Amino acid sequence: MSGKDLSRRAFLSTAALPLVGRRGRAAPERPPNILVIMSDEHNYRVAGCYGDRLARTPNLDWLAERGIVFEDAYTNSPLCVPSRSSFTAGKYIHRVSVWSNDCELPSADIPSLPRVLNAAGYESFLCGKQHYAHDRRYGFVEIGGNMNNSVKTGLGRRRSADDTSVNYAAAEERFKNFHTGDDSSVMSHDRRVTAGVLEFLSRRSRRDKPFFLFAGYLAPHFPLIVPEKYWRNYQGKIPMPVIPPGFFETMPLNYQHLRRGFGVVNVDPEIVRRGRELYYALTEWVDEQIGQVLEALRKSPFAEDTVIVYTTDHGENMGEHGMWWKNCMYEQAAHVPLIISWPARWKGGQRRRGACSLLDVVKTLAEIGRGRTPEDWDGHSMVRWMDDPNSAWKDLAVSQYYAHHIASGFAMLRTGEWKYVYHSPPDQRHPAERELYNLKDDAGEFRNLARDPAQQSRVEQLHARLLKELGEHPDDTERRCRADLARGYPGAQKRNRRKAA
Repeated sequence: MSGKDLSRRAFLSTAALPLVGRRGRAAPERPPNILVIMSDEHNYRVAGCYGDRLARTPNLDWLAERGIVFEDAYTNSPLCVPSRSSFTAGKYIHRVSVWSNDCELPSADIPSLPRVLNAAGYESFLCGKQHYAHDRRYGFVEIGGNMNNSVKTGLGRRRSADDTSVNYAAAEERFKNFHTGDDSSVMSHDRRVTAGVLEFLSRRSRRDKPFFLFAGYLAPHFPLIVPEKYWRNYQGKIPMPVIPPGFFETMPLNYQHLRRGFGVVNVDPEIVRRGRELYYALTEWVDEQIGQVLEALRKSPFAEDTVIVYTTDHGENMGEHGMWWKNCMYEQAAHVPLIISWPARWKGGQRRRGACSLLDVVKTLAEIGRGRTPEDWDGHSMVRWMDDPNSAWKDLAVSQYYAHHIASGFAMLRTGEWKYVYHSPPDQRHPAERELYNLKDDAGEFRNLARDPAQQSRVEQLHARLLKELGEHPDDTERRCRADLARGYPGAQKRNRRKAA
């Protein structure tokens, strides 16, 4: 049976694969518990363990001291639902048609990471946001209360390539929520997540099956509301973005559309300053929430036999390149923090250089849990690379964006010191656009080398690698996406009525 034809019934009946420990020794009979902590919209640079001396993230830093920090990890899509759905299903977003936040996986019973681990003897639990539809959990048992209750319509549209309108109202609506406060929708949600995880750990017994627990936090996602005591730590201390003169005119058309569609054009510097300070403050706040979880785990019977993963679904632009939120392939949005800790197997304080993605994390967790994944899943397990830093690693990551406020979809490939981005033609009058950056020489991504005659061979090579990895030309993906977004999901209204009832 091929991976593409693997039904859920056949998939669930497949045998789990053994995990080999260090120095070739057979792993213990019982696999470790797995705790994945995923925040929302965490710019990887805003963390002490990633070199930021202003960020106060003592709990993530502690985890890094006991784990492996991945320097070059990427989301597979810089948007919440596509990223999290890709993580759930083990595939690139174009292979499951999850284009935007209004989309969902093709079926409720699709093979998923929790189902892979359940088939290997685990129990999978979800506490917090995964941005699932209200009637789908994909193999998770939800704990801590219902925090996934949306309805997906599958609808969407493209901006006309020549549309120069700016939606200032969109930015004003979000910027008015840049202030201090003792509560917000984000903080309320995340306190429930912490409480749910702590209750779970207090009730869990070692006699129970191994657990896969996914803790989904919302912070430091906007609204950027945080208690004043956290903000005080950063007032007047966070540097402002440095944007070269004339840079905006050189940006790809899609990025200009993102700035207009979100209304983040000519933003008041005071808003930029305050937003950046509050973002640091909210990151510190969520670090404290994560610290409560780590402390509870340390005091639990599972302290020594639980793999802990910290990451996020995507980053936050924070005003860099004149952009806010995510939705693009600049490092602030596409590059994510990633820490994996299991001192029983991997010595702490290690770092790995080389591009990887959240789909590689999925395959890594499946191997750790001795689960068998469908043959058609993307990504590669990093277990051997984690065991031996000198072992070969592919050093490659791919990310895609096909959602809102753009004229056409685009895809990115990162390998070595190079980042390549391909933007499909929005119409017959506007050609494809490309980006090429040498991140070693141009960490700020201000010098697009795609049109440099000396780099044409490299552009062609990276484009070929992108197509090989995706298995489909991005122009074909864009055509499929447009058709899907125009059609939407026929049963969405009926599901919405069922939810209301």
